[in-house]
Amino acid sequence: MDLKCIFSLAILVSQISLSSIPKEIANIAFEYSFNPLRIKVGGSLQDQVVYGVGGVKNCPNFMKNEGSLFGFSQGYLPMERWDELNKLFNQTGVKVTFGLNALLGRNQSQIEKGLWVGDWQSQNARDFMKYTISKGYKVDSYEFGNQLSGAGMGASVEVEQYGKDIVVLKNLVKELHPDPKTQPKVLGPSGYYDEKWFNSFLEVSGHDVVDGVIHHIYNLGPGDDPNMITKIQDPSYLNQVAQTYKGVLNIVNKFKPQSGAWVSEFSGALHGGAKDLSPTFTDGFWYLDQLGMASTYNHKVFCSALLWHRLIGSTILAVTQESNPNLRVYAHCAKKKPGISIIFINLLKDSSFNVTLSNYEHQSHNLRSTDVAKPNFEFRGSKDREEYHLAVLAGNIQGQIVLLNDVPMVPTETFDIPAMEPKLVNASTPISIAAHSIVYVTIRDFQAPACA
Repeated sequence: MDLKCIFSLAILVSQISLSSIPKEIANIAFEYSFNPLRIKVGGSLQDQVVYGVGGVKNCPNFMKNEGSLFGFSQGYLPMERWDELNKLFNQTGVKVTFGLNALLGRNQSQIEKGLWVGDWQSQNARDFMKYTISKGYKVDSYEFGNQLSGAGMGASVEVEQYGKDIVVLKNLVKELHPDPKTQPKVLGPSGYYDEKWFNSFLEVSGHDVVDGVIHHIYNLGPGDDPNMITKIQDPSYLNQVAQTYKGVLNIVNKFKPQSGAWVSEFSGALHGGAKDLSPTFTDGFWYLDQLGMASTYNHKVFCSALLWHRLIGSTILAVTQESNPNLRVYAHCAKKKPGISIIFINLLKDSSFNVTLSNYEHQSHNLRSTDVAKPNFEFRGSKDREEYHLAVLAGNIQGQIVLLNDVPMVPTETFDIPAMEPKLVNASTPISIAAHSIVYVTIRDFQAPACA
């Protein structure tokens, strides 16, 4: 990726052994608040949904059917329900990504299990879009099918057929939305990354068709894996998925530089998550590392965390930290200028880190592995740093009680999100990263040219 900065950060780390972790007791109610918020309407069953508009009347709801895709029959979205959903969307001001049924009109192959063949029937989608337009509802983007790429998940469509049909969808969107300024985006293929399939898809679909190349991430495997907690804390395992992000970015840059790479669906664990890990502090190690990695490889859309949303800007800064792979580090320009924001993720349970920063200037505006870095003196700020330390109650990373700067995060009496204020720290001291903690740091007087 071509970075917009001409410097990198070198992280100097000293490791400290910890003999004990303070124990406290608290309760937490944790929620997220974003503006704007994007909602995806779709998922596993979206390719079995018929829209109750036009010639479609009184179709049945989803029913259990062991012989059907994912064990469910075809379902029905009545326009009364769509109206109710849009009341919610309008009240909250969200951006809506709607997942279209891309299997409508196709039949299961008699030769290859899981393969669906035939042309996509677009009439039901056309009627749905026309109804949506007539009601004044706003859809930001249409996602064409769910996990139909490559081997698929339960169902798949050959790449040539999928590419041809997404052109049909693009033409439909352009016909019904002639103004390019208000035209919904067309997204695909919304599945697991398969290099050969993705390459062929973008070749077949051609120029100016796909507005977002989207893929899914479930890199920790099934939710019942007893080794999952070990995977989450293993830096070498976390690094493996970087090849997926890099591969998608390379394909986007090659074929569709005007569109972006998106992650439209992700979770550490398949099949509903991991019961004792997904809703706990542990998942934050994986999740925030994924946020950092996705941004490093220039992914435009990814489910974001509240502090990340508030503190982290869109310009990525190169950062190096070679002292210990268990300390994960990502740096950006601060969302609110001036300065930079850094996130540290400490995967170790018995060791903390003291961190100092150095500024490295590069000879090129686009950083590459062959660029020569010119080290400057160690950075010494004059303004207090803004630090947000996230830790877990009593050292139990499988707990759900989270502390921010030693204060339990609990909702207010009106169930609003509590104030999330930084701790101001003397700039002349090292940044202290406790064991099994996550730390956001904003430095207002770090002069990064990319952040000017």
